[in-house]
Amino acid sequence: MQPVFALVDCNNFYASCEKLFRPDLNDLPVIVLSNNDGCVVARSKEAKALDIKMGVPVHQIQDKIHHQQIVVFSSNYALYADISHRVMTTLASLTPEVEVYSIDEAFCEVGTLRLLQSFTELGLNIRATVQQHIGMTVCVGIAPTKTLAKLANHGAKKYPATQGVVDLTDPARQQRLMAMVPVEDVWGVGRKISKRLNAQGITTALQLAQADPKTIRQQFSVVLERTVRELNGQPCFTMETQPTAKQQIVVSRSFGQRMVNMDLMREAISDFIATGCYKLRKERRKAKTMSFYFTTSYFAKGPRHSGYQVIHLAQASDDPRVFSSRMSQELPTLWRDGFPYAKAGVMFADFERPDVTQLSLFDQPSDGKSERLLATIDQIHAQGLGRLYFASQGNHQPHWQTKQLHRSPSYTTKWAELARVR
Repeated sequence: MQPVFALVDCNNFYASCEKLFRPDLNDLPVIVLSNNDGCVVARSKEAKALDIKMGVPVHQIQDKIHHQQIVVFSSNYALYADISHRVMTTLASLTPEVEVYSIDEAFCEVGTLRLLQSFTELGLNIRATVQQHIGMTVCVGIAPTKTLAKLANHGAKKYPATQGVVDLTDPARQQRLMAMVPVEDVWGVGRKISKRLNAQGITTALQLAQADPKTIRQQFSVVLERTVRELNGQPCFTMETQPTAKQQIVVSRSFGQRMVNMDLMREAISDFIATGCYKLRKERRKAKTMSFYFTTSYFAKGPRHSGYQVIHLAQASDDPRVFSSRMSQELPTLWRDGFPYAKAGVMFADFERPDVTQLSLFDQPSDGKSERLLATIDQIHAQGLGRLYFASQGNHQPHWQTKQLHRSPSYTTKWAELARVR
């Protein structure tokens, strides 16, 4: 049986999450800012109608924010991740297979459900159930390939008459929609490739679908050839229900204010290391390599400086104390007084599974104490009983904390910040 894909996409996700617990904002323009409240990264439909551009620095639109009564929020990633998990769990209860594509999108394999109801009815049911269970509005695009499902979702968002659901299993309907969609809006094409396609007279999705796949492969890439085949209903991209193993883990942050003290920088990087090691343990991996860096702002006037160091371990680890100790030894050789550092980060790589680590002739087997300590810390964090920190992370009232002047409460992840009904 030929597969049929449904792409379910949350509308204006970050802004919609902020509105979930604020019904007073239902019809008001809402924007969400990036780290350190720098740029606009999400907009409600009302904010889009006011011509607020994605990525615009917030200081450039202060007058518009004031005069148009735009509600501003700092990014609240804990809230967004939890709402996303609830949406994906609901989709898993409605469809046989779910591939989480991003925080606000998922592909569902629905071909086996064709005997139970029409695909339009299925899409409307998905849309209504997610709205009822979570309060999130979604659009659903259904088609025989992932690329066409993306195209169908684009139509579901753009044309209100569709009621948020477009079924593109009919080839004639595929042709009509592709004729109306610019080629740059096709999944996987992008701005640079679309310019080259435009120069060859290919300006719509339909014209791309009618192009010769072999010629496209020769002039562009095998990836774009697959896109052409998918536009013609030939599945080239299958469901990926199991997340691929990560090749690296990165933790980085821009500081809320410039860092000029080396001890505070050590605390900040140690905190990033602890977060990275926690992610390693969740992935059931250990790392033999960690790099860390700190840098001044790229946009700052005057002299700039960056520090960067790679640390290699003889034996892979997921213990933040091991990496923090090595980082603390290297940091003084990289540090330069007098520079206002704006950002720092760490990256872990060269992973091994904990159960296949090979010791050298002079290594001693672990006595298990560190593993039990880290497991206990993880358990305390997972149960919401509090937070434990290593001394290298400081007193955890950091001056380097990311600026979040407009952050909403973590309504679903912190007991102290639960929504109150009066």
